[in-house]
Amino acid sequence: YRGYDQKVVEGLAANAGVPVWNGLTTEWHPTQMLADILTVQENFNYDIKGKTLVFMGDAANNVARSLMVVCSKLGMNFVGCGPKDCWMDDELIKTCEGIAAENGCTVKCTDDVKDACTGADVIYTDVWVSMGEPVEVWAERINDLAAYQINQELMKIAGPKAVFMHCLPAYHDHKTTVGKEM
Repeated sequence: YRGYDQKVVEGLAANAGVPVWNGLTTEWHPTQMLADILTVQENFNYDIKGKTLVFMGDAANNVARSLMVVCSKLGMNFVGCGPKDCWMDDELIKTCEGIAAENGCTVKCTDDVKDACTGADVIYTDVWVSMGEPVEVWAERINDLAAYQINQELMKIAGPKAVFMHCLPAYHDHKTTVGKEM
C-alpha cells in the first residue's frame, strides 16, 4: 500500500487476509529505509554501527521519522536538524532514544546546523514541502528551511568520507512542472 493516512494501511493489513507492506504513508516510509540503509552499508563497507546520519530540514516528515527508527535499531547515531517546529513528537523521540541506548547509539534533534553536521557520515534531506501539503505553504516552508539546505560549505564540515543522500524527487531545477512552480 502506498498512500496517505497510516490508519488506512493498518486497516488494510488487519482485514486483507494477506500480508500488506507499507510502501509509504504520511507518517512512515519503510520501503525508503530499506533502500537507504543498503546504500549506507554499501558506502561504508557494511560497517555502519556508530556512524552518524543527519537528516536536514523537515525532521518530522515520514522519511525522517523512519530514518530515526532504523538508525536506532541498527546502531547508527541519528540527528534530526531543522527548526524546532519541524521536529518529530517527543514520544517518538523518547522511544527511539530507548532503542538507541540498547544498540549503543544516540538520537537527538537540534536546530544548530554546525553542531548537527560536524563530523557526520551521512547528510540526508528531502523536499521541504511534504506530500499532501498545499501550495499555499511552499513560500513559508522554503523560508523556514533555507538555513538547512545542503551545499558544499555544509559538506565540508561533515566527516571526510561523508555522503549526501536524498530520497527524491528533488526540485533543484526547472525541468519539471513543480520545479518551475517552486
